[in-house]
Amino acid sequence: MPVPTQAKLLALILPVLALSACATATTQTTTRPASTAATRTAPETPQAPEVLQAAAAVTRAPAPRPSARATATQLNTTTAAQRAAAAEKPAAAGEARLGTTVASLGDATQPGFWIKTPLVKTKAVGRIVNPANGKSAKVDLIPLDGPASGGSQVSLPALQLLGISLTDLPTIEVFRS
Repeated sequence: MPVPTQAKLLALILPVLALSACATATTQTTTRPASTAATRTAPETPQAPEVLQAAAAVTRAPAPRPSARATATQLNTTTAAQRAAAAEKPAAAGEARLGTTVASLGDATQPGFWIKTPLVKTKAVGRIVNPANGKSAKVDLIPLDGPASGGSQVSLPALQLLGISLTDLPTIEVFRS
């Protein structure tokens, strides 16, 4: 049996190494520095159904038409009245600060004002704030599996209301009403 040359061995080994590197890269996770870790400061209690229903008029919107899924403007189906109501500053009392989270754009085709975050365990109504400019948005708080220090997904209309670029990864504050 002939002995393989180095070139033949490399030709056999390199593809295997490349595939194993790809498999390793897809299973690795990264951790965020402690400065961006989410913090939780208030216990969670269920919100009354009437509170959730009242907020729905502000936070919910129709889904965009499939043919209109080309631009951010076309994907944002909220009305001017909804945007104004969502941007209103809430009364000082009655809010609990849940913490901070790194936000990214969620599913741009999912309508309305919402945040999917590991800072809540049950669906609720709340508010998110961009500390960089002080703008806020009333949103549906939707549970997201993962550690409290994990990032959150925010709706396109909510990011626009906060004055955040759709490609940024800002740290935002989350409050529960």
